Amino acid sequence: MRIRGNPDRVRAVPATSGAPIPARDTAVAPDTLPGAGALRAGQAPGAWPVVGHLPDLLRRPLAFMDSLPAHGDIVRVRIGLRDAYVLCHPELVRRVLTDSRVFDREGPLYEKVRAALGNGLASCPRADHRGQRRVLQPAFHHKRLERYAQVMSVEVETLTDRWRSGQVVDAVDEMFRLTTAVAVRTLFSSDFPAPVAEELRDCLDVFLRGVYTRVLMPAVDAVPSPGRRRYRRALVRWRALVSGIIAEYRAAGVDQDDVLSLLLAARDDSGRPLSDHELCDQVALLVLAGAETTSSALAWCVQLLGSHSDVLDRLQTEADTVLGGSIATWDDLPDLTFTHRVVQEVLRLYPPAWAITRTTVEPVELAGEQLALGSMVICSPYVIHRRDDFFPDAAAFDPDRWQNGHPHREAYLPFGLGANKCIGEAFGLAEATLALASLVSRWHLRPLPTRSSKAAPRSVLAPGSLPVLVDARLPTPRP
Repeated sequence: MRIRGNPDRVRAVPATSGAPIPARDTAVAPDTLPGAGALRAGQAPGAWPVVGHLPDLLRRPLAFMDSLPAHGDIVRVRIGLRDAYVLCHPELVRRVLTDSRVFDREGPLYEKVRAALGNGLASCPRADHRGQRRVLQPAFHHKRLERYAQVMSVEVETLTDRWRSGQVVDAVDEMFRLTTAVAVRTLFSSDFPAPVAEELRDCLDVFLRGVYTRVLMPAVDAVPSPGRRRYRRALVRWRALVSGIIAEYRAAGVDQDDVLSLLLAARDDSGRPLSDHELCDQVALLVLAGAETTSSALAWCVQLLGSHSDVLDRLQTEADTVLGGSIATWDDLPDLTFTHRVVQEVLRLYPPAWAITRTTVEPVELAGEQLALGSMVICSPYVIHRRDDFFPDAAAFDPDRWQNGHPHREAYLPFGLGANKCIGEAFGLAEATLALASLVSRWHLRPLPTRSSKAAPRSVLAPGSLPVLVDARLPTPRP
């Protein structure tokens, strides 16, 4: 059986598995999932003339996506006058994400991202990916993560030192502020000026709020409006700031032991250094990927813990035992096992990359559906992660489902799959674990009871806003 419907409804589950969490209306599906030879193709109902399913994708995208598995394992939808295919089965998702020769990073989303932030590792097509990944891989080597973790710990302390008991903050903004600072300071060294980092954060925020609408409705850029002007100004300012930083690094000629220094020293397959334009592209996408994905996961952690006191109690107990009131560091990670499971479970329920698109570069058949050249394919981890046949009681927030691994790990893909799998997976997991443990150790974060935060799908799945009351807590000293 699958549970479908509104993800913002609440349902109780046994205390051993967690407290009430956002759940969905139920509908009975076939008792057994079709096997590899019986995957079903279907079509989404309710398309409007001319606009197709655009109203659903703009007004209630998660509920709409959540309804699609009832119609098949690959479901045809209409975006305007164009067909797109949503994959609702992990086997199909795996095929698409691991076969970039047929399913490449082309199409409206990647065109918008490349036009705005450049042809970096997170947006480039197959032809450029292997070379770019080879250049960037040393920056994410395990040996460098310990240094990055030092930056994470410093930035968590810097952020929370600004808080005062009784203050109301927006957890979405605060987590984005934290992770952008970490991304910028690991890229550009700890001496990077704070005002410039703040301006970079603001530019990224404008982009993230605008790109989802522009993918669905490209014509929005043809209509003069304050939003269009703000969007364009932010992108121009972003590129100017990053170009200035690169110029300063080149002029200094000193290895500052950060990611940009590694990129400046890197050479491509022909021995050529990266141009300023290529450097700017890589920096833009690395900051974007490093900031927004982890911040959204942390914001969802705050929201879910606000309604799951049993999980919060266990988190605080672990943080008190391991940290004793200190900010979490790299050396603490092996002992923060429950905190890590909470992060894993939040990434299951609210995967930041909730809809991963690919475009067919040759005709292909998927589950009996014939896809023409240039067809848009949408892989949705959000849909896959909420299937009861792969994650029993999928609507429940249950960190303990990860205690002994998971029998269907192939259905868990918050960081993607294949050659394009997120290069910063270990970075993001370490940052989220360190930040969450530090926050619950020192602070009570109480979402305001009169306000609710619904998902705001854009390029990354994040809450729209999350006002919380912060109160300092006195952790139990470390034994």
